[in-house]
Amino acid sequence: MWRILLAEFIGDLKGQKTRVLLTMFAITWGTISVVLLLAFGEGLRHSIVKGLLNAGERIFMVYGGTTSQEFEGLPRGRRIRLIEEDLDLITRSIEEIDLVSPSYGRWGTTLEFGENKTTTYMEGVYPAFEDMRRMYPAAGSRFINMPDLDERRRVLFLGDEIAEELFGDEDPVGQTVMLDDLPFTVIGVMQKKFQDSMNNGPDSRRAIIPASTFRSIYGHRYVNHLLLRPRDPGRAEFVKAELFRVLGARYKFDPEDERALPMWDFIEDEEMSNKIALGIEIFLGLVGVFTLLVAGIGVANIMYVVVRERTKEIGIKLAIGAKKRHIMSQFIFEALGLTLVGGGVGLAFSVAVVLLVDSLPADDGAAVYLANPKLSIPIALICVLTLVLIGLAAGVLPARRAAKVDPVESLRYE
Repeated sequence: MWRILLAEFIGDLKGQKTRVLLTMFAITWGTISVVLLLAFGEGLRHSIVKGLLNAGERIFMVYGGTTSQEFEGLPRGRRIRLIEEDLDLITRSIEEIDLVSPSYGRWGTTLEFGENKTTTYMEGVYPAFEDMRRMYPAAGSRFINMPDLDERRRVLFLGDEIAEELFGDEDPVGQTVMLDDLPFTVIGVMQKKFQDSMNNGPDSRRAIIPASTFRSIYGHRYVNHLLLRPRDPGRAEFVKAELFRVLGARYKFDPEDERALPMWDFIEDEEMSNKIALGIEIFLGLVGVFTLLVAGIGVANIMYVVVRERTKEIGIKLAIGAKKRHIMSQFIFEALGLTLVGGGVGLAFSVAVVLLVDSLPADDGAAVYLANPKLSIPIALICVLTLVLIGLAAGVLPARRAAKVDPVESLRYE
């Protein structure tokens, strides 16, 4: 049975070369459209989320704001200024908090090494800052640790751009840098990373020292902001409500007063970015699917032509005992064959394009978003399923028409 169907399919290919090639080209092009649009859409989503997470993974940045409501006889318009000790209260009061760090910030910090000099944003933090902000050290270096914090060590962790600006090709680790005319030992350099969202500039141009060292040198009492990460992102809203409750009781403001405690919620941003990127991906996928549907119409048309041209042959087969289901199977098989062969070529070409583009360097700019396609198994399965459905849809109607041919009338057909 299958051998007969295959032989007839090959015979039709030879007899309808031009139509078949044009139809297969349309299927191939449609498949390429679907696969590449979905792959680049998935890559875009991945890059957007990665760029956000590299600025802060599942964290809250909590700032002191200004009260907008009266509370317990106190007027509105009061300024709330957060301090490092607030973290002790928060961690004691809210069990769902996983990691914490203060952030003391200072613009215009001068860094000097030999004849090289630059200014940057310098930050005093806890060791947990490394994971919360994904500032991971390059090989042979490290981030600040608890002994650095406890002993107020003058140690320095540099962003990769600042390190290159100061040291060029020289290894910065172990070198002494003058930070605002004070000697600091470089303990680490950040791994190069793609960062989309920023807070006081990119991390690649940031200098990090222990929070205790920052306070001892500059005498700051108030933090720029507090960083907190909940253990479970699904409990983020509860943790936020608890933060307003705990700090509201301490600073005497209404827990419902959001202006008293402005917050950058990276968990919420990640969810929103995922939704936006998914919407783009769905749109691109629909564009590709419609392109493939147009090609499917071409398959249906060529099958109608084949049925018309082979009406007499179909009648002879029916007259000598062929069953209608055999006639239908033949044309459905041919439609599926055209679709799957064209789709297979398109899928193979798309995989080659994705692998080629993915191998190209993409460090910054638009290339980070465009040169990072992701061809996943779900995408491939969606494409194969779409091809099968289109092949069936393109073959069923012509096949039913062929099966309804009257053997007597078909023998008169020329």
